[in-house]
Amino acid sequence: MQGSFTSQDIIRLTGITARQLQWWDERRIVVPARQGHRRVYSFEDLTEIAVICELRRKGFSLQRVRKVVRFLQKEFSKRLAETVSGSSSYHLLTDGNSLYLETSPQQIVDILKNSRQPMFAICLSDTVRQVKSVVSGRKRPGRCTPEKVRSMRKTKLGS
Repeated sequence: MQGSFTSQDIIRLTGITARQLQWWDERRIVVPARQGHRRVYSFEDLTEIAVICELRRKGFSLQRVRKVVRFLQKEFSKRLAETVSGSSSYHLLTDGNSLYLETSPQQIVDILKNSRQPMFAICLSDTVRQVKSVVSGRKRPGRCTPEKVRSMRKTKLGS
């Protein structure tokens, strides 16, 4: 769905106030195109505003939201709208206190703390399947070495 939206459209669709919208433009959080003095918002702008509004309703400060927006632009050359779109391979996650960016099924980055230090996901169902295979005798138990983890990861990524 592409198109352009006026400030009034954005206010009606997201519940943001006119003053908030103006302030976000002045602070370069979401910068619309201009037609004379009128602000004209794209679908991506609308999506971004809706996500930011939701994060604000969840208690995230605008300062923290700005940090997320800057991080995505700097590290991935992506807008917030691109990150949360259905076709994106990235996902924005929250536990209500922190914001995380899932960059792959194996890696999640805590955007608000140390964006250089990723967390790694462990697939519990794969681990349970491996244990069941060992218990049933279909597979020999093995030590969990870094080489084995890399080998398992390559096998999983290749399939």
